[in-house]
Amino acid sequence: MGRHVRARGAAAAVTGDAWLQAMLDVEAALARAAARCGLVAETAAAEVTRVAAQPGALDIATVIARAADAGNPVPPLVRVLGEAVGPHAAGAVHVGATSQDVVDTAMVLVARRAIAAIDADLAAAAQAAARLAADHRDDVTIGRTLLQQALPTTAGLKAAAWLTGLVGARARLAAVDASLPVQYGGAVGTLAASSGSGLDVRAALADELGLTTTAVPWFTVRLPVADLAGALGTAAGVVATVALDVVLLAQTEVAEAAESGEGRGGSSAMPHKRNPVAAVSARACARRAPGLVGTLLGAMEQEHERSAGAWHSEWPTLSELLSTVGSAAAWLADCLGGLRLDTARMAAVVEAAGGAQLAGALADALTGSLGRGPAHDAAAEAVRQAAREGRSLADVVAERTDVDVAALVAATTPDVGEAGAQVDAALAEHTITRS
Repeated sequence: MGRHVRARGAAAAVTGDAWLQAMLDVEAALARAAARCGLVAETAAAEVTRVAAQPGALDIATVIARAADAGNPVPPLVRVLGEAVGPHAAGAVHVGATSQDVVDTAMVLVARRAIAAIDADLAAAAQAAARLAADHRDDVTIGRTLLQQALPTTAGLKAAAWLTGLVGARARLAAVDASLPVQYGGAVGTLAASSGSGLDVRAALADELGLTTTAVPWFTVRLPVADLAGALGTAAGVVATVALDVVLLAQTEVAEAAESGEGRGGSSAMPHKRNPVAAVSARACARRAPGLVGTLLGAMEQEHERSAGAWHSEWPTLSELLSTVGSAAAWLADCLGGLRLDTARMAAVVEAAGGAQLAGALADALTGSLGRGPAHDAAAEAVRQAAREGRSLADVVAERTDVDVAALVAATTPDVGEAGAQVDAALAEHTITRS
């Protein structure tokens, strides 16, 4: 239940099939790398590459059945692949490698392919946020701090904040993606089984797969996994924040935003409801990420040259993290792509909340005669008096003889400061980032 919520977007296809293909891609690239270094014949490497590209022709049932006995799927996969390529090319399979070389490098490939899908959805969400920022650059809305009405801002500035968060999340994912390394060290990292060409094979393998190379294996130094976890968790946090804003703005009592989409958002018991389903779903998916990130960071403590258990826990955890963050990003792109902001409603709320600016203007007007602290206290007391007596703050202030009441009321026109200029700056940065 809920699979369709948690499996939104292309990144949700991070399944066993994706891992299998990635491991075969690693074995094929390793054969080509070994051929480049003169360890195997090019014809043998070509045969391994051909067979690895057709997983449907391999005895995958045997790989699955025997994976548990080996503790990972690589040993049975190597055997099945070697049998499939025949005796001429079998020597080009798994040259100088250990199981962790294949699993870790496959994990990196799976992550890279999923990140590409996540980035596409984050980019779509960012573009939608940019459109909202531009369209509502100067539309006044009430700012809210600690979930209470504060001072006026603009809907454009709110959307620009969403935009910069999404752009920042994309940048962090891109930086991690660009640094993803190959894994190749052999049994205990010495490259002893690589006939003296291990460093060259590692570099060639990295080149074949478009990954970075390393000075030593990272068998138990799990910084690449931690970097992935951090960037994915950060993206989830940004998505959750934007989605939560939409959920709050769509509350019936607020009614400043609504998702589009016919037939979506209904209730099984209340026909009048119009729930912000995409925002709710984005938030639901994003909230799963911190626990998964915590599991991956907890697995960083690993022993000696290969971990007994912590390493194994990473594979399903990272798959789930990629899937849930991808789903969250896809839902948010859906949400923002059709989000409608009710500017008339926003303006009415700002007008009704004019007392906040009037209180600030009163405090400023009294500062010269009372001092800053007492002036603030006097303004706060006027607000409390209005609440006690059920009157508007303007009525209470109008009774004062120590301020220019007419000037104060005139000064309560919504002041959004440099909101527009900041929206322009965010849009300009977005344009630069995209170009």
